[in-house]
Amino acid sequence: MSELPDVVFNLPSMEGRELDYVQDAARGGHLASGGEFTRRAAELLRDETGAAEVLMTTSCTTALELSAMLLDLQDGDTVIVPSFTFTSTGLAFARQGAGLVFCDIEPVTLGLDPAHLETLLDEHVRAVVIVHYAGIACDVDGIRAVLAKWPEVRLVEDNAHGLFGTWRDQPLGSLGRYATLSFHETKNFVCGEGGALVLNDPDDVERARVLYDKGTNRHAFMLGQVDKYTWKDTGSSFGLSDVLAAYLLAQLEMRDVIQAKRRAVVEHYTSALTPYADELGFELMRVPPERTSAHHMFYVLLPDRDRRNDVLELMRKSGVQATFHYQPLDASDAGRTFAARRTECPVSRDIADRLLRLPFWNNLTRSDLDRVTTSFVEATTETLESR
Repeated sequence: MSELPDVVFNLPSMEGRELDYVQDAARGGHLASGGEFTRRAAELLRDETGAAEVLMTTSCTTALELSAMLLDLQDGDTVIVPSFTFTSTGLAFARQGAGLVFCDIEPVTLGLDPAHLETLLDEHVRAVVIVHYAGIACDVDGIRAVLAKWPEVRLVEDNAHGLFGTWRDQPLGSLGRYATLSFHETKNFVCGEGGALVLNDPDDVERARVLYDKGTNRHAFMLGQVDKYTWKDTGSSFGLSDVLAAYLLAQLEMRDVIQAKRRAVVEHYTSALTPYADELGFELMRVPPERTSAHHMFYVLLPDRDRRNDVLELMRKSGVQATFHYQPLDASDAGRTFAARRTECPVSRDIADRLLRLPFWNNLTRSDLDRVTTSFVEATTETLESR
């Protein structure tokens, strides 16, 4: 057992004026959503993504739920989601009554597989949800080519991993009809819990505002467009507290610093582990051409589940908190319940069995990184020799 403190998997950090801004928000007397810091954070994100509007939400999950409400789903409607993703990607649409159709992923970016997608589309599909896993753009070309035959199907980006990543110099989050962002403490930019809905079509903004404001036209009232606001539609309480938005704004203002730190972590892991990959039988994550990674995580793929689990156990014993990731949604109890029909997702199962994530956060020191890579190499060596 290691006598050194553990290298934890994730550790949020303050990078700028977080506490100053939180104090300003508290002293300003506006703690609920819709305050000055909410406005400034939304404007920054709107400028960076080129969106028609950005609505700050309590989480990426609620942003997905808001996008599901905008679809006006009816009985018999379905939504295609990747099997290899977090539960919220499917849950948000199931809550609105959609049947889920689980699509497999392709093995390069671990994003939605266009070839499988093409076999799943039919007249019942209202939307396709894509995930840019690890902050690396999925096969956008392939997906767009398939969806060109289905112009009424809306593309939704679950961009929880991908803020400030790009595809062909276009920001991730700008590619779908809607996109969602996460500011959970495990993400690149954090406020504890938070998210955003990115609206890329101006036609969606007015209705989204009503749904966002608990079904009322409050936003129009605040702009002086109506003399009172009333209940107009369905909706919910989606708004992010201005205190949390204050913390988030300080993080977003430091985006260049934060992303440079995270890029350095990726570069360290890549340079340290590449020489061992073939010898020890593992694969490193890849960034295909025409993509800029958002540097959300660093993962490796072991040959099989047993060896992955053995490596994890040995690393944890050495004080390094590596971990696995998603379990395929189509194989889960809820996935079977909400599925409109059964599909086969073998790549999702294979990746889920083999993927291992290394500790990843802004201020990992050089000694932390060396300790992680040494632990991983020793564990993969030991498990190779024992076979």
